[in-house]
Amino acid sequence: MLDPILVKDQLDETKAQLGVRAAKLQDEFASLKRYGAERLSIIPELETARRLRKELSAKIAAAKSAGEDAAALLKQGQTYGNEIKKQEEKLKKVEQEYRDLLLQLPNIPHASVPPGAAETDNQEISRWGDPRQFSFTPKAHWDLGLALGVLDFERAAKMSGSRFAVLFGDGARLNRALINFMLALHTHEHGYTETATPFLVKGQALLGTGNLPKFEDDLFKVVGDRNLYLIPTAEVPLANLHRDEVLDGRRMPLSYVAYTPCFRSEAGSYGKDVRGLIRQHQFEKVELFKFTTPEQSYDEHETLTRHAEMVLEKLELPYRRVILCAGDMGFAAAKTYDLEVWLPGQQGYREISSCSNTEAFQARRANIKFRPEGSGKLRFVHTLNGSGLAVGRTFIAILENGQQKDGSVIIPKVLQPFMDGQEVMEPTG
Repeated sequence: MLDPILVKDQLDETKAQLGVRAAKLQDEFASLKRYGAERLSIIPELETARRLRKELSAKIAAAKSAGEDAAALLKQGQTYGNEIKKQEEKLKKVEQEYRDLLLQLPNIPHASVPPGAAETDNQEISRWGDPRQFSFTPKAHWDLGLALGVLDFERAAKMSGSRFAVLFGDGARLNRALINFMLALHTHEHGYTETATPFLVKGQALLGTGNLPKFEDDLFKVVGDRNLYLIPTAEVPLANLHRDEVLDGRRMPLSYVAYTPCFRSEAGSYGKDVRGLIRQHQFEKVELFKFTTPEQSYDEHETLTRHAEMVLEKLELPYRRVILCAGDMGFAAAKTYDLEVWLPGQQGYREISSCSNTEAFQARRANIKFRPEGSGKLRFVHTLNGSGLAVGRTFIAILENGQQKDGSVIIPKVLQPFMDGQEVMEPTG
């Protein structure tokens, strides 16, 4: 959530800072201005009624002390009390409506973010590795997976519908190897604390990360009155690890990593990536998350992104780093790098990790603060997140980049110890 004081006192400046992100929020900004004016009209009336009642209380006390009849004064006091109650209820309603509107506003882009409106305005920062030149026409992962006998969409559809998959044999082992490799790398070499979190969270946790209320259609909610949702990413439970806490600034940054399944309805993706594993209702990720001070956050953003890149480099998968323009960033992000892996079957780069700095946006919603150097005035932390990596998309990249003319797939060397030394996946015939 944006700073309420900033929005209240500098509404037009906030709108300007949001740039292209404000284009679809004209009604919200009009309502914010209206509610702000209503609030300013209520407060003087409320304060006047409170002052008059206070003055009247002194008169009542004096009358009683003098033995005088205070009935008329008491009746007048009741009138003031009713007026105060009325104005307090009006103020409470306006302030709640104002806060609900604030929750609809996205984060303000960092000064280094390109000002574009769509994906075409994103800017490539760097590339690593050269796409492999094949002596044959490379296949897409759905054809490779079928020939290898490791990937089955039809059986998954029978039990769960579209956008689900079943992995068999070497496919399931490769998937597990990727998870174990990523967790080992991030904990042993990068210093993250491994964390096992719930896969179901309360609505309040999703409010903290910015998934609610704006993106409820993208979530799977548990039927009944328990107010629980399946997590769309481990970012949600990780961001809420320190909800309503005050952290010690001397211990920051705090770095966590978690493997979880993820669940998304993909409500806005009708017709997109209907084949294969690119866009599933259920998928898996290894998620990186950091709590930092404001002074650390952008250096740590670079570090977190670099940790995600190292997974791709150790797997020898060509990729590029892209900085997202303001109009293509996620709702909570102040700055985002996307890592895009080369997929020979599609002859293009596809996102495999999104690494974002949300600054204090999530911390305000989840009430997470820190005490600088262990003392002094409390401040909101900054939160950072990124996939390290999306497991299914890494699985795709390995199949497509490692495929051979005979239909076999070479397993990256760093994964072989996690697969009992297996070097190749062979077609089933």
